[in-house]
Amino acid sequence: MGRYKKEEKSWMMYDWANSAYSIIITTAIFPIFFKGVAENAGVSGADSTAYLGYTISISTFILAMLGPILGTIADYKGMKKKFFLFFFILGTASTIALVFVPANNWVMLLIVYMLTTIGARGANVFYDAFIVDVTEAERMDEVSARGYALGYIGSVIPFIICIAIILLSQMEMIPLAVSTASKIAFLITAIWWICFTLPLLKNVKQIHWVEREPRIVASSFTRLGKTFKDIRQYRAIFLFLLAYFFYIDGVGTIISMSTAYGSDVGLSSTGLIIALLAVQIVAAPFAILFGKLAIRFGAKKMIYAGIIIYIFVCIYAMFLETLVDFWVLAMLVATAQGGIQALSRSFFAQMVPKEKSNEFFGFYNIFGRFAAVTGPFLVGVTTQMTGSSAIGVFSLAILFVIGFVILMFVPEPKSDRHYPGFDKS
Repeated sequence: MGRYKKEEKSWMMYDWANSAYSIIITTAIFPIFFKGVAENAGVSGADSTAYLGYTISISTFILAMLGPILGTIADYKGMKKKFFLFFFILGTASTIALVFVPANNWVMLLIVYMLTTIGARGANVFYDAFIVDVTEAERMDEVSARGYALGYIGSVIPFIICIAIILLSQMEMIPLAVSTASKIAFLITAIWWICFTLPLLKNVKQIHWVEREPRIVASSFTRLGKTFKDIRQYRAIFLFLLAYFFYIDGVGTIISMSTAYGSDVGLSSTGLIIALLAVQIVAAPFAILFGKLAIRFGAKKMIYAGIIIYIFVCIYAMFLETLVDFWVLAMLVATAQGGIQALSRSFFAQMVPKEKSNEFFGFYNIFGRFAAVTGPFLVGVTTQMTGSSAIGVFSLAILFVIGFVILMFVPEPKSDRHYPGFDKS
């Protein structure tokens, strides 16, 4: 990373840091651990998948309610890092708390998991907004994509360690119960997350801000209302947010519920975990590739490509029966997952006023968070109504289709590297 500035590298390292949470807690080990605890308590597989979906919906709804006003306050001088630090501490502390939840209490497990989700996703609101403080518009696609790639690479290391501990406990090669090994994985996640966040805390500074005003909270509500009006006036931004609302909903739901779905169709936890490890490895070069291709073809076209891949994933999920099928599905997700997230972040960042980045990213995240409420809820309701997790996943295809159609109406910028064409209209 020799050609990147210290601030850019420090910012990208947070993707390295918190991706351990994303794979171990959100995607892989915690959902399998939770479903085991719920099953032992007599909860059916379909119901436990639904309860997990409802928990994700509730936590993201809470954050969606807080995001815009917190983002508005965070645009004041010196406030962005304070809000980032609060949510970072909430996320890491509650992840450690998972270790101490009694192994037979699935309700408490979901409550603590909800706190970890609020902390992790809340910190990401302000982390994403920091991109305008660390790099220039013409480098945002590349820096954002490289951050996601680092996240995939970095998450592999603690993930392998955690998998090794769990597999060794399953084979009785170490004197640990599988549940204890899973809890050790939660602790490793928190330690990794804390250690590699230190460069951001040390080197990344808020350089674009709004000067503080008297009665900061009341002033923030006034500015929030003005920001909402501004977003409506910026036609391109508003249309992009609508498109993002739908397609990122599907992306996030597939990420957070993939292992629960795999378990429901009878795949072993070991096979699921190894497949997810492969996803992390494959996704890293594809995230970089998406960033490179965005320079040539534009970020919007590459977002289209990612949406099309995900539509096929939803259709293919209907026919998933074996571990090989799950591997095919996982590799398809790996090709698009990092790219569509990275380019959405950088595409939006290049449109917004830098000094109001937190305000606009507050809306970016409220659209993303409200979307994350509907996706898991849709899967949960559809699964319970039909008794089929496959149909639940297939129902997400409609979200990708709607997002694709709305994105077609987002005007192309006059230049792939600058966005002077995004005028108020």
